[in-house]
Amino acid sequence: MITVQFIQSDLGNRNRGDVLEVTLSNGANVRLLDSSNFQSYRNGRQHRYHGGLATKSPVRIPIPSSGHWYAVVDMQGLRGSTRASFRVIPGSALRPLPPIEQRNPGLAAIAENVALVNQNEDAQNKAYDVFISHASEDKDEIVRPLAIALQEQGLSVWYDEFELRIGDSLRQRIDAGISKSRFGIVVLSEQFFAKGWTQYELDGLVTMSVSGRQILLPLWHKISKERVIDVSPSLADKVALQTSEYEIEEIAAEIAAIVHPT
Repeated sequence: MITVQFIQSDLGNRNRGDVLEVTLSNGANVRLLDSSNFQSYRNGRQHRYHGGLATKSPVRIPIPSSGHWYAVVDMQGLRGSTRASFRVIPGSALRPLPPIEQRNPGLAAIAENVALVNQNEDAQNKAYDVFISHASEDKDEIVRPLAIALQEQGLSVWYDEFELRIGDSLRQRIDAGISKSRFGIVVLSEQFFAKGWTQYELDGLVTMSVSGRQILLPLWHKISKERVIDVSPSLADKVALQTSEYEIEEIAAEIAAIVHPT
């Protein structure tokens, strides 16, 4: 591994379902590009890629289609440097996840309600698949990696670091994000319940859920069911995933399976 500002790896011809794994010494931008987009990237032109900002290592990016692929690590917009190493894990070598109904039977019940929400004409015009509501203290450990993992699953994600810009009206942009999302992911933690702003977001998500315009997906982070019952009995009654029991990639895969059932 070498320390440079720009690192590239020719992955060669790879099959759909293989997974690129990149190990980093520091946070960096990780991009998976096909041949044409890699040439555009090298020449400083507009390009499309899979991946994004990686704050934890290793990061895994599924290869979406068979063909010739390249991996790039750069520090654009970031300070410092990083070391990086690459490997491709054949899809056949990955441990398959058990079906959702075996891992968390309640998620299958949630999936049954997706068709009802999608029948709503308003749902057809949603700009985002999911809106993530969270406390800022949980960004580094769970929320940012989850947002990136959901994007890697092909979902459109409203996450404040992706959407908010200097000068934006925070309330207006968040209200718009909630109203334009089909699913609301709520990362429940002690920090979440301690903040007023997250309660504002939660009120909006619950209103959308009750009206049948959105489905609420709670995610419990370092918090017990008993604690959730104490703070919000209505939320404790909903099926939830716990970060202590699932890896981020597994959570993202299960959410993707609900949002876009096959």
